[in-house]
Amino acid sequence: MAEQQSHPHLTDEQLSDLLRLAGDSDSVELKLTVPEDSYSATARALGMDPLEARIRQIFFFDTPELTLNHAGLVVRARRIQGDNDDSTVKLRPVDPTKLPKKVRQSLHFGVEVDAMPGGYVCSGSMKAEIGKRAVHDVVLDGKPIRKLFNKEQRAFYEEHAPDGIGLNDLSPLGPINVLKLKFLPKGSKIPMVAEMWLFPDNTSVLELSTKCAPKQTMDIVAQLRSYLTKKSVPLDGEQSTKTKTALELFSARLVNR
Repeated sequence: MAEQQSHPHLTDEQLSDLLRLAGDSDSVELKLTVPEDSYSATARALGMDPLEARIRQIFFFDTPELTLNHAGLVVRARRIQGDNDDSTVKLRPVDPTKLPKKVRQSLHFGVEVDAMPGGYVCSGSMKAEIGKRAVHDVVLDGKPIRKLFNKEQRAFYEEHAPDGIGLNDLSPLGPINVLKLKFLPKGSKIPMVAEMWLFPDNTSVLELSTKCAPKQTMDIVAQLRSYLTKKSVPLDGEQSTKTKTALELFSARLVNR
């Protein structure tokens, strides 16, 4: 069930495991990282208008050594243009069948399989919507980090975090500025999302994605593969994990201070 990224196609065993996980999940998100030299061509081919994108600013919270990440825990908060901030405590990988009933039935908890060419991972996320200045007040004004997370999130964090590391012990890692565009590609009936992550070292990641119900996974995969191939969007490029890239970048900056 560990994340796989080294091969462009899944083995039969991996595909079987993916479908098993999907069957016990709430949704599946299909993702594709676009090679940097194909950004412009892909935007033109799919009819993406960058002026319709919304700005997001993302902060992760971890120790300088990324202790949480190594334990499979991701703690994140986002500022969203024209909307409330939100926060997430995510655990990955997870087996949906082994989650506590109380957690699984929470209205604020969701299980999702992220699938990309050659890889997949199943995660469980406890989410909350918070006030419009919540992230600003914590990151810039020094309020306690735990203020960003509600009772359910704090309980979920405490259950899975390494011993001795409280929310207020974490360091902000960020920000990462993100442009997010929801659009319907030209000639396709499948809505998609494009996210451009802009890192402070002047690198970037462009990711295309769409969500579907678990039972639709194979059908949507086939349709998307056919459509993107016709549009000459590369499907065999190196796949990037945005969160891992961001964490490693900001961790190095903390360690080298």
